[in-house]
Amino acid sequence: MKLPEIKRLAQSHTLEQLKKAEQALYEEQVPEIEINGEDEGEKLTHILAAQDIVQNLEKGLSFNEAVRAYSQRVRNSIS
Repeated sequence: MKLPEIKRLAQSHTLEQLKKAEQALYEEQVPEIEINGEDEGEKLTHILAAQDIVQNLEKGLSFNEAVRAYSQRVRNSIS
C-alpha cells in the first residue's frame, strides 16, 4: 500500500471512475484509469482506499481529514 498513489487516485478521479476501475480489476480487465502498484492486489487496495477517501470528501471532510480517517481505520484494523 502506497499512500502517495492512493492520494493521487482520490484527488484525480471521481467515485464513479474508481468503482469502474475496481470492477475492471475484478473482471481481470485493464482499467480505464492508470493505477500504479506492484500487482493486481496492490492496485485493488489503492482503488478501494481512494474510494473510501472520496466518500469521506463527499460527506464534507477536508482532504487531509479524509486521508487521516482512512489511515486511522487501517491502523485500528491492524492492532
